[in-house]
Amino acid sequence: MKRAFSALLLASTPLATPAAAQTRAAAGVQPTAFTERTLSNGLRVFAIRDTSTPNVAVQVWYDVGGKDDPAGRSGFAHLFEHLMFKATRNLVPEQMDRLTEDVGGYNNASTGDDYTNYYELVPANHLQRLLFAEADRMASLVVEPTSFASERDVVKEEYRQGVLARPYGKLFSTYMPALAYSRHPYARGVIGDIDNLDTASIDDVRAFHATYYRPDNAVLVVSGNFDAAQLNRWIDQYFAKIAKPDRAIPRVTVVEPARTEAVTRTVYEPNTPLPAVLMSWHLPPDRDPDVAALTVLNAVLSTGESSRLYESIVYRDQLAQSADTILDLRQGTGNLVVFAMIAGGKDVDAGETALKREIARLRDQPVTTAELAEAKNEILTTAIRGRETAEGKASTLANSVIIDGDPRAADKQLAAIATVTAADVQRVARRYLGEQQAATIRYLPAEQMPNNVRLIPITIAPTVQVAALTPPPGIAVVTPAPAAERFALPPPAAVVSANLPNPVETKLANGLRVVTVERHALPLVTASLVASGGAAGDPADRAGASSLTADLLTKGTTTRSATEIARAVESLGGSIGADASRDGASIEMTVKSDQLAPAMTILADVAQHPAFAPEEIERARVQAIDGVTVAMKNPAQLAGLVANRAVFGSGPYAPPLEGTPTSLKALQQADVRAAYARTWRPDRAALVLVGDITPADAAALAERQFGAWRAPAAAPAAVTPVAPPAPRIVVVDVPSAGQAGVVVARPGIARADERYYPLAVANTVLGGGFSSRLNQEIRIKRGLAYGASSGVSAGRLPGSMTARTQTKNTTAAEVVTLIAAEMARMGSAPVPEAELATRKAVLVGGFGRSVETTGGIAGLLGDYVLQDVPIDELQRYTGQIEGVDARAVQAASALLDPKAASIVVVGDAKQFLPALRKAYPAVQVIPEAALDLGEATLTR
Repeated sequence: MKRAFSALLLASTPLATPAAAQTRAAAGVQPTAFTERTLSNGLRVFAIRDTSTPNVAVQVWYDVGGKDDPAGRSGFAHLFEHLMFKATRNLVPEQMDRLTEDVGGYNNASTGDDYTNYYELVPANHLQRLLFAEADRMASLVVEPTSFASERDVVKEEYRQGVLARPYGKLFSTYMPALAYSRHPYARGVIGDIDNLDTASIDDVRAFHATYYRPDNAVLVVSGNFDAAQLNRWIDQYFAKIAKPDRAIPRVTVVEPARTEAVTRTVYEPNTPLPAVLMSWHLPPDRDPDVAALTVLNAVLSTGESSRLYESIVYRDQLAQSADTILDLRQGTGNLVVFAMIAGGKDVDAGETALKREIARLRDQPVTTAELAEAKNEILTTAIRGRETAEGKASTLANSVIIDGDPRAADKQLAAIATVTAADVQRVARRYLGEQQAATIRYLPAEQMPNNVRLIPITIAPTVQVAALTPPPGIAVVTPAPAAERFALPPPAAVVSANLPNPVETKLANGLRVVTVERHALPLVTASLVASGGAAGDPADRAGASSLTADLLTKGTTTRSATEIARAVESLGGSIGADASRDGASIEMTVKSDQLAPAMTILADVAQHPAFAPEEIERARVQAIDGVTVAMKNPAQLAGLVANRAVFGSGPYAPPLEGTPTSLKALQQADVRAAYARTWRPDRAALVLVGDITPADAAALAERQFGAWRAPAAAPAAVTPVAPPAPRIVVVDVPSAGQAGVVVARPGIARADERYYPLAVANTVLGGGFSSRLNQEIRIKRGLAYGASSGVSAGRLPGSMTARTQTKNTTAAEVVTLIAAEMARMGSAPVPEAELATRKAVLVGGFGRSVETTGGIAGLLGDYVLQDVPIDELQRYTGQIEGVDARAVQAASALLDPKAASIVVVGDAKQFLPALRKAYPAVQVIPEAALDLGEATLTR
């Protein structure tokens, strides 16, 4: 369903000394407790019991991935992943969604180079049903022509969306693996290409399932609230009877040779807003002892704003809009991928030289004690956060089994990381990151390609070794059982009650609200300071002022520089970030609870004493302009921005939140200070603390850090809504677009409106989740898109309702018609009770998952503050949703009527405009170069 980049990526961070690091790692992250057994058919079963959650995660990982794609069938493992959600002998197509999404859970899957995993999270009383379903699709998958053709079309749209339409899609999905490997089948990537997808046949699919989808090639992990003895009985009942084939499983044994000579390629591609440089170096398999030092090296290089790449290339020299790494660890040879998106107007050669310089520094000099300590602390915090949920623990364990062959590998790597020294980091840099070991890609805009230049294309090397799939003998063709002969699904068990968080609120004398939620299971605290105001108050010609101001909060105070702020927070293992929304702004960080006090000192300084130095404003402005430039090359993102302007006209929610190149260039220091003053004051703010802290300690901490903060005497100016304009049909013509972005949007309501909950349910029927009406019509029935959805944006002021998707250019008009028809159908008849119950379960289940993490709870409470909703909404949400009936939904569906909606399509207009114009003669066509998001007219 969704594709993942190869193996799990780890972050990193250090402590004062290796001994101290090891002690804290042992104290901070307890090894995951699990039971393990292997059935007689070879299925490996792991169980992680956690009675603090009302949910249970079920994951099945198969030891087969993109590297195992047969010759001439690149992308086949990923295509097969999609087909596993269709029929089995006892389940109808998409019944996995009925068993998960319709009861408040969810399911998905991903394909990596080394694995394919299927994962579900459901209320714990549905565990038996999920085990039945997973066993049935392992043993008796049905492959038939209609589903096969539809899912192949869906995967093609996924390819167009992720590779062709998204900026830099080809760089990461196609070119990077192709250049990185000369012999190993990792060179082909995971998603494949359209030509290879077209050659796949039903016989191929059946052979692939018979070859790899067998119990002795799988790992089953169950994590959450269950009875251990009952779990074992169910596993024996459903999985133990699946036969183990008497033939060997084909394995890739190709060894990638060491790269001894540097290789560089230059490509020119459309839809490239900024030049990019990517360099990769081979790494050993994930199980290699050097991985611990490489993980720390990666953190020093790229984790946080005190990392070497950010500090030198992005911040100090301003050569790149962004610079980052991918620590791509696998069963076989992996890669350290280092890349930079070059800043507008800067030289790509200089960017490449800067990346090489930072790699050379790692080889030539030991990292500092402070860098080593910071990296280990960051790794520790990341590990704790990854174990907040049953699902996170299950994924970590399963990944360890498939990639490393050891369920304890993640815990062992943490322990090894604690002992890494600066000498270890330098040693692995010298061993793996040599100058002649690099593969470099210079990825440049097509319009910059010089005439009469001959380039060496990046293609999969002819020396890459792939094998044809030999179908095993006697493949059974499974057909759906007649209804009367299907094994009945087991009934749900008794409901396991959820324990909802209970916020405790106090208020300081200056008006600052302090909201605390205690969660002591892990030594972790999320702190979020939210303040009302935000971008809705930005002057019309200063769009982006609040967003830029939020970025600048962490870029210097009256006593700390930007670098000092980043180093101080990240040395504690945390990270700090600020953000703005239409209704306010926030500063958030998550740290280990023993580091909360010093971390809060920094958060308080950032909030109360920002410097807004001119040089920092200029630096942030340039980065923001580059970011907007990249976003506007993505058809889906651009369609959303255009639709927002079309819906709100000249209203306070209309301008792009991040601004436009024109508005950002106009911003002065006075504009930034004014934006800060409109939002940041204690009587309009709340400090939310969630995690390993008591309300009494939270109140005392807030008083120490914020008690002296004073609000100005004058109240900020009120923001008033503006009547929305008439709906319009807009096409933005982008001839280079690899796919069309389609948005149908109309005015909505405020969050405090009594119609909010009925509208939320109606929207979920329309476009919330895989089983929603939009996704059923556009993806499942017709294969026209990778997905289709809708959403309600409701703030302090009336917001919008938006339906959206991406599709190939030729089908854009058809998709518009389908979306409008489904929106209209919502108001034409009551939603059937059975469908209504499942859609309410989607909302309740999503809410329940949000409150499983400290960050999720803090986010919900912060939103309530900004939306002017009481914080006890946390307790009332589920009841409000469950109380919505079909009549209320049908009444709220008036807010989905497409007659009041604007329609926006961004793509290659010549491929869809004639068909669209037949249905909408008044369509306005705007060439890409003439688009102006700063104007209500949308044109220059």
